[in-house]
Amino acid sequence: MKIAMLDPSLFTGRYDDSLCAALAGQGARVTLLGRPMRATDAILPQRYAYLPHFFRRSEALRDRLGEGRAFRLAKAAEYGLACALGSLSPLLSADLVHVQWLPLAPADRLMLQRLRGRKALVHTVHNADAYHADSGLQGRGYRALLDMFDALIVHGDTTRAALVGQGIDPARIHVTPHPPMRLAPASAQDLAAIAPSVLPRLLFFGTIRPYKGVDLLIDACLSLWRAGHRFELALAGKPFMDVAPLIDAVTQAGFADRLMTDFGFLTEGRLDAHMARADMLVFPYRHIDSSGAFLSALHHGKAMVTSDAGMFGQLPDGVAACAPAGNAPALAQALLPLIESAAIRQEYGARALAYGEEMRSWKDMAVATIGIYETVLAGRA
Repeated sequence: MKIAMLDPSLFTGRYDDSLCAALAGQGARVTLLGRPMRATDAILPQRYAYLPHFFRRSEALRDRLGEGRAFRLAKAAEYGLACALGSLSPLLSADLVHVQWLPLAPADRLMLQRLRGRKALVHTVHNADAYHADSGLQGRGYRALLDMFDALIVHGDTTRAALVGQGIDPARIHVTPHPPMRLAPASAQDLAAIAPSVLPRLLFFGTIRPYKGVDLLIDACLSLWRAGHRFELALAGKPFMDVAPLIDAVTQAGFADRLMTDFGFLTEGRLDAHMARADMLVFPYRHIDSSGAFLSALHHGKAMVTSDAGMFGQLPDGVAACAPAGNAPALAQALLPLIESAAIRQEYGARALAYGEEMRSWKDMAVATIGIYETVLAGRA
């Protein structure tokens, strides 16, 4: 079976790499189509092929244009042309096209219209609310695209229920639980770049977007600092929102020495180093279906604090300390016992580690995914 896997912008490179390698391990011939690799990417294809099919010209201009509006416009223009007029040969030569992310819905529609009826189409819906209602033009029309696929894959009942609520036939929806992931391990140089903690350290890592609740985390930390509790907060990742007011609030309150920031597109090794140095990992999301960041951190055996949004609300008791989504005072109360007690942190960390070890593997995911492919292909035949 020949599979064309699409993630044009490499939104979830670690997920893509894990799944493609596992599918190849089950005998599938897989090509992952994305953009040209960046220095911060850590994909090393094993038993599958990687093709930089998208954004070749705009990525070549990235260093010159920076990450601002000009670069985003160049990417959108190039992608739109590729979807409307570009070569489909790597897709048409496959038995099935599996789309992980649809980066620009108006353009994606053009590509899907060219493929529909000619190829079996499968899409993994990582979140039922495209880009967490923070997409603008990028996600406009996303819901209509879902009707163009032969099958939809989701990672849990939360997403499945949301899609059924949007009018999608339940028979087209397949649930395959998201396995834990491992980022590229921190090198000695990565670890040396991150200072060891002096006080108990909270870590928020990954892209920084409004739905992830970093502002709630800052509010919770400020209330605890003002109450005399001593701990550090580290923020590591690329901001896609204005974080200056949050940093200013900490500085004006007199706690700048308690805040560590490492902003930008960070390598997996550097993120792994941040996790190794932290005492607690915090996921204060306002809403989420499933969290790759959470699943990539379980093997560190660190205490986890989450909201109750999406998959977090379905975790077994004791895997993570939990607070109602969107509630900064409640988040502060959930953090406090872990800040104050190394023994409690150790207990939560052990439960998180055990939970990750009990979860299904990428081999399980590959077997289930190939079963979905076979069902789709048989139905089309």
